Amino acid sequence: MENLTAKAIELSQLVSYSEGAVVSREILRKEHGTVTVFAFDAGQGLSEHTAPFDAMVTILDGEAVINISRKPHELKKGETIIMPAGEPHSLMAKNKFKMLLTMIKSN
Repeated sequence: MENLTAKAIELSQLVSYSEGAVVSREILRKEHGTVTVFAFDAGQGLSEHTAPFDAMVTILDGEAVINISRKPHELKKGETIIMPAGEPHSLMAKNKFKMLLTMIKSN
């Protein structure tokens, strides 16, 4: 994996869309969290789950529906939402979309 430290990068260019798939690239991993960029093809998503991390999602391209505790939130490019640790959440691509996921371990 290429070291991206101290380099100017365009996050949305770190992953490419792939037909019928979800593509991810972890760009930072530390003891208390990770930063990952994802690309989702239209109709792709992640089923409902919980995580021991607070998670912040920023939409880099396209649109998605993110459900937190079964409440839907429609997000588009440039918007961010925080998903609390332990809360059930899922997401679905309304159309192709890319996101930055930052996860921080809760105490």
